[in-house]
Amino acid sequence: MKIAYFNCFAGISGDMTVGALLDLGLPVDVLESELAKIAIGDYEINLAQVTKQYIGAVKFDVLAEEHKVVRTWSNIRELVEDSSLPDKVKADSLAIFKRIAEAEAKVHRKPIDQVHFHEIGAIDSIVDVVSSVIGINYLGIERVYSSPVATGIGMAKTEHGMLPLPTPATLEILEGAPIYSSGIPTELTTPTGAAILKQYATFVEEVPQMRLEKTGYGAGTRDLDIPNVLRVMLGEIEEGIESTVLIETNIDDVSAEVLGYAMDSLFRLGALDVWFTPIEMKKNRPAVALSVLAPAGHEDEIIDKIFFETSTLGLRISKQSRRVAEREIISVDTPLGRVNTKVGKYKGKVISVAPEYDDVSKIAMKSGHPLREVYDLAKEAAVEKLKEL
Repeated sequence: MKIAYFNCFAGISGDMTVGALLDLGLPVDVLESELAKIAIGDYEINLAQVTKQYIGAVKFDVLAEEHKVVRTWSNIRELVEDSSLPDKVKADSLAIFKRIAEAEAKVHRKPIDQVHFHEIGAIDSIVDVVSSVIGINYLGIERVYSSPVATGIGMAKTEHGMLPLPTPATLEILEGAPIYSSGIPTELTTPTGAAILKQYATFVEEVPQMRLEKTGYGAGTRDLDIPNVLRVMLGEIEEGIESTVLIETNIDDVSAEVLGYAMDSLFRLGALDVWFTPIEMKKNRPAVALSVLAPAGHEDEIIDKIFFETSTLGLRISKQSRRVAEREIISVDTPLGRVNTKVGKYKGKVISVAPEYDDVSKIAMKSGHPLREVYDLAKEAAVEKLKEL
């Protein structure tokens, strides 16, 4: 699986994203050909190889004569829908624009269709969004990860007047994402960059494990005390390998009922696995060790739930990776009824066939047949069905 890691130590904007994708191998002629499928208006693309604090990067600019056209969310939606862009590019572009529209609507306390886009309605911003989507799709990037995002601090002049940094729209879009100011008194992350990131990225604290293929750099406009670039690492991860977080704590003063409820709640939040281990703590107290395996980048809600639902005052957290087999559910008919069966495959070979317990137990209770007999009938039917596929 091809993945990309966005290293946003200098923030992110639309033009920085496109520059990094071009540096990674998106051909300019392909980009221009795809952009011609949307009727944006007259503009030119300008590319330059620049250096930011000794790091070479691609500077992407859109040169257009703006006529103070103020577009609404409806205008932009119609523009994209009427284009001949691929369906996937249309869908992702619209999702990004909608994120920005919803953020602006919330900030200005207006219905989404009454929000006027200024900066984002400009030709260059539309090109930035659509080009970013084109690049991610062309490069075959299936999953995106991101570092915490540097946002800058201070004040910025916009079409709405002077606004604090990060701008209100940027903060709305990045809600739930890890951010920091970095102390640099300028806008590092724009609403466009933030929306692209939120559309695609899972936020992680460390670079995900991958086989690195190439690194691309997209340049920002300003010269800063740090390299003003967006660094994007492109790589491969083997199918079946996932980044996870193991969260553990020891508990000696919570009832079994509370622990059972906590387990159910953690699964509902997306925990990959939850288990209890009997242990003995200080003063010879019998206790349990609670262990929770969570997807990397989605552990915060799970951590909150553990603190709120148990008496623990501290958690042990470690990064893990796991290799998983492919899984699918097939339905099979037995003389006693239909049973869903889980089939596990590894490297294309079937390694396990397991009828679902809930289905088997219901049939066993209803029919009066032993559970093992129903299980064996379902497994035999599943094996025969797999031979036919």
